[in-house]
Amino acid sequence: MRGRPEILFPLFAQLEGLAGVGPKSAQHFAQMGVEKPRDLIFTLPHSGISRTPHDSVQGASPGEVVTVEVEITAHHPPRSRGRPYRVQAQDALTSFQIVFFHGKSDYLQRILPVGSRRVLSGKVEMFDGIVQMPHPDHIVAPDESETIPPYEPVYPLTAGITQKLIARATQSALDRLPDLPEWIDPALKARENWPDWAAALRAAHSPADSHDLAATAPGRQRLAYDEFFAHQLTLALARARQRKSAAHPTTGDGHLRDRVLAALPYRPTGAQSRAMTEITQDMARPQRMNRLLQGDVGAGKTLVAFMALLVAAEAGGQGVMMAPTEILARQHLQALRPLAESAGVVLELLTGRDKGREREAKLAALARGDIQILVGTHAVFQKDVHFHDLRLAIIDEQHRFGVAQRMELSAKGQGAHVLVMTATPIPRSLSLAQYGDMDISVLDEKPPGRQPVKTALVSEGRMDEVIDHLRRAIAEGRQAYWVCPLVEESEKLDLTAAEERFKRLRAALGEGRVGLVHGQMPPAEKDAAMARFNAGETSVLVATTVIEVGVDVPNATIMVIERAEYFGLAQLHQLRGRVGRGAGASTCLLMYQPPLSETARRRLEILRATEDGFRIAEEDLAMRGAGDVIGTAQSGLPRFRIADLERQAALMAVAQSDARKLLHDDPALESDRGKAARVLLWLQEQDKAFSYITVG
Repeated sequence: MRGRPEILFPLFAQLEGLAGVGPKSAQHFAQMGVEKPRDLIFTLPHSGISRTPHDSVQGASPGEVVTVEVEITAHHPPRSRGRPYRVQAQDALTSFQIVFFHGKSDYLQRILPVGSRRVLSGKVEMFDGIVQMPHPDHIVAPDESETIPPYEPVYPLTAGITQKLIARATQSALDRLPDLPEWIDPALKARENWPDWAAALRAAHSPADSHDLAATAPGRQRLAYDEFFAHQLTLALARARQRKSAAHPTTGDGHLRDRVLAALPYRPTGAQSRAMTEITQDMARPQRMNRLLQGDVGAGKTLVAFMALLVAAEAGGQGVMMAPTEILARQHLQALRPLAESAGVVLELLTGRDKGREREAKLAALARGDIQILVGTHAVFQKDVHFHDLRLAIIDEQHRFGVAQRMELSAKGQGAHVLVMTATPIPRSLSLAQYGDMDISVLDEKPPGRQPVKTALVSEGRMDEVIDHLRRAIAEGRQAYWVCPLVEESEKLDLTAAEERFKRLRAALGEGRVGLVHGQMPPAEKDAAMARFNAGETSVLVATTVIEVGVDVPNATIMVIERAEYFGLAQLHQLRGRVGRGAGASTCLLMYQPPLSETARRRLEILRATEDGFRIAEEDLAMRGAGDVIGTAQSGLPRFRIADLERQAALMAVAQSDARKLLHDDPALESDRGKAARVLLWLQEQDKAFSYITVG
């Protein structure tokens, strides 16, 4: 199929052909992201107003919408400028006023002549003990009363667009709905009792009551499923294409891995062993691995990743592990060094700071194959970096790398396998939306010996007590992090906050005992401060959130987070994960400034109640919504018009398995259902899917 099918043309035409839409209102619609009839039919009403007829306004609560038949008894034009125009009306039981601000006398005399009968529908208010209906939404003659819908849908609006206009334009767009072939699996459609596509849209735009507006209404569910299905079909096509890309089948004899396992003081958890098996099996295939390794704070991703790198080394090839920042790359190097020593493999670091001869020597060793495992930042992407035989690329903290960079990195090795890692537990619905093109391994157990972290809430007024607590801990040889808040996105203020705290703690605890790291420091200074803390030369590290991910100092057992109410749940959970890594009992103190808002209190209480990152992530999703949890800017999350990722997570899972099954049975989408699915992809503007469809 070359371009958009003709059957969809009416939905992709100009808005201006619709009833009531001229050039000006088309511009206003564009402000809402509505540029063609297709966008309009997918803009569903968010609420509704009941307009069932009443006998009288008597007994109505202020603000209630009443539809009532009246006789017009008198007009009271304003006596002075700026006063409202009042019209007296009599219903079956009582008399009340219809009020118009800036009312034009001749116009009102014409539509509400004295002695005529009219049906009015609008909000009832009380003013000085008198019942009023200001600016009714509907004024019609009794014989036209059926033009007032018994339940009127309410649409989202923008400046220049009224409810009447959007309702009229939408009706006009619905009149153009083409008769589309069915793309949903017939068994699923029957089981869920979903209507056909056009019937679902008509039902969604003409609700009979509030139940029809709920996400659970069959028509709305079906339309949400269509969005999820088109999205998952696109991801499944990308995955199928990725799987067609050849890779070196990479298998090792296990001799290096056995050395590491023998040297470990504990046995891997069940989740770690399962993930290692999944990765090893993927690497043995002739198609490129595309797997996400998702683990909670401290679930032991590093070991799993290193075992995968060793498979590459056992096979005579090379592996690379990439981190988004220099600090993280150095942390990985430190964590992997003892493992590399026990295995007897050559491990090196490459960052943007390597210059001149030293860099040339590293690059030469890499190209010869002398370096078996490389750890680096995105400096690894540079043109002059060549591997002898790259078999595996591991990308840490995936959400900071886009899909394009994933592809670019795996292109470095002719067919290197790709493993992506994230320490951010992501609720299942979001991981399906974001990583639906990948296979997922989840580490959901803590390795033995990880201590639980005791979490307490402390108000800012008790700062001196907290400093005393630190003084005692330091005397016992323990170490602490003190995280300063990011104030209102202003780096200058952040800096001042961190520097002030640094000065105060240094004065209280002693000159050489306190270190400082923040985002504005030159990299070398940052590393030096981290190294001093690592070596135990400083006891307290004052930091902005640069230590959020991957920092590992086992002797650090106290985490103080100042103004904790400013941070998101996931971020607090990551920060807390920096302690509890050694044998000592650890504490996390969440300092807040009272009074706390309801949401902030709930966030901090959830954190105090559980250390389960997946449960925290689900709560975070329920509280903040999908875009915020991952940070919409770099989330790669699709924007759905109808579907709701938080509340319809189960549908997303069905859509994924359905999409994968359809492609398995019909890879080129040539069957009747496959062709219908192509129409859906065009309808949902998933045009990029067509570049993934491979023939044969």
